[in-house]
Amino acid sequence: MIFQVDFQAGKPVYLQLADQIRYAAASGRLQPGDPLPSLRPLAEELRINRNTIAKAYAELEAQGMIETLPGKGFFLKDNHCALTQETRQRLLQTEIDEAVVMAHHLRVDREKFLALVRERLDYFQNKASAAEDGQ
Repeated sequence: MIFQVDFQAGKPVYLQLADQIRYAAASGRLQPGDPLPSLRPLAEELRINRNTIAKAYAELEAQGMIETLPGKGFFLKDNHCALTQETRQRLLQTEIDEAVVMAHHLRVDREKFLALVRERLDYFQNKASAAEDGQ
């Protein structure tokens, strides 16, 4: 699993990491029982304090998404409910809300915003189709 952090995002790094794990679980890229990266190597790779990663993992553990197995590491729980339609919709709605607020701050009107959304949907649909054709 590859993590990306944006120090300019205005969102705490630990929340960025927790969200990325939630998205991976919701999309099926991370399956129940899959291990999460260890604290120290991930901290070194991302060049952040390992306590930041520990805080992200602690939040996910408190939500019942992951579990810690002493001496083994962190794993996505078998009984997590991140794959429900409601959870996927909530995650997507949060991202849409952020995009709408950003558009408002940038003074992008409704029609231009919706046109851009359609354009991006078409772009990714074409990209996915091209990838399928290439397989």
